[in-house]
Amino acid sequence: MILQFFVLSQRGDNIVYRDYHGEAQKGSAEAFFRKVKFWKEDAEGDAPPVFNIDGVNYFHVKVAGLLFVATTRVNVSPSLVLELLQRIARVIKDYLGVLNEDSFRKNFVLVYELLDEVIDFGYVQTTSTEVLKSYVFNEPIMIDAARMPPLGPAAIFMQGSKRMPGTAITKSVVANEPGGRKRDEIFVDVIEKISVTFNSSGFILTSEIDGTIQMKSYLTGNPEIRLALNEDLSIGTSDYRGSGAVILDDCNFHESVHLDSFDVDRTLSLVPPDGEFPVMNYRMTQPFKPPFRVNALIEETGPLKAEVTIKVRAEFNSSVNANSVLIQMPLPSFTARVNFELEPGAVGHTTDFKEANKRLEWSLKKVVGGSEHTLRAKLTFSQELHGNIMKEAGPVSMTFVIPMYNSSRLQVKYLQIAKTSRTQNPYRWVRYVTQANSYVARL
Repeated sequence: MILQFFVLSQRGDNIVYRDYHGEAQKGSAEAFFRKVKFWKEDAEGDAPPVFNIDGVNYFHVKVAGLLFVATTRVNVSPSLVLELLQRIARVIKDYLGVLNEDSFRKNFVLVYELLDEVIDFGYVQTTSTEVLKSYVFNEPIMIDAARMPPLGPAAIFMQGSKRMPGTAITKSVVANEPGGRKRDEIFVDVIEKISVTFNSSGFILTSEIDGTIQMKSYLTGNPEIRLALNEDLSIGTSDYRGSGAVILDDCNFHESVHLDSFDVDRTLSLVPPDGEFPVMNYRMTQPFKPPFRVNALIEETGPLKAEVTIKVRAEFNSSVNANSVLIQMPLPSFTARVNFELEPGAVGHTTDFKEANKRLEWSLKKVVGGSEHTLRAKLTFSQELHGNIMKEAGPVSMTFVIPMYNSSRLQVKYLQIAKTSRTQNPYRWVRYVTQANSYVARL
């Protein structure tokens, strides 16, 4: 099924390479990287996850800045191959603890051993971390997490004294702690990706939450775990229990989850497998309070001039902060110059006009709950607009990460672990994070 598998760095260097049949032409990795790197010059946007060059199908996903690539000549399901690449990345991360170029190069023997067990002669054997532990015997060489730059949303959990320890995202499922000990602990993440569309008046047109409860276990003895959710949780609308209920449209569970008492008291029981896995995926389209309100306006102020006003209000509690907030807005194609005006005392705000693709960018390093921020941008055009300026500009899009906050109100009420000994007292960590999936305000 798979001709080749390789992992490329951001520079295009081959970190890992496997040719399973010897049928693919030499230099296919270089041909792939050149196609991806120069895609924007040939067409708009980034390279799609699947494309064909000279009869070879290339499938790729980008994880932690690395490109995981598979090739094939036969007609296979793209979804299957892309899911395989994601699972290979997850298995390698489970073993190495850290997924980056340095950890790959220091553990290339272990990585190749894992690959040989996952894929045999181009055919998938298993992607289960638990099953692989019986066949893979090399120990990982651990990377010092203190020297790593924080990457992605996971870094937000390393801030603050009462937050989860940094080892949560850099820990191997097979390596022991310094001194040969293994610390008993379990991590549960409730991650929600929000999609909201506002109309020009600020009213919500569409809203949806795609959520997942992720678990990563480092417990010895594989004890049974009971995880309790909101008692007023409803799936669909058939068992509606009042205005305060959490109503999910649909959900699905990991194969290890037992639902014997879920209908009675909303508890899940499971024996967690090794590695990171989704306990539950869910979707919600019922009305919910969006974390941000966005209003945008553009109006002509002269023959070759216009003014854009963007207002953003954080609708969450003042004890919560949003990080990495980025607001973007396409501008009319004849825009030649943009002058920005920020509110007095604005700290951590940066503005930019991307002249190549005529886009306004407003970045806010941190937004405190309950605060409101305004940006004014004065546009100068190179020639007079003949059409409606409202059709030439917008919509406004927004990306953000909000730790310790979720819009659905779905909560892990308790995490109960069956004790295998009297001295066992495992650590339990539960985290919440909300991210923007498609957050758009129309003009």
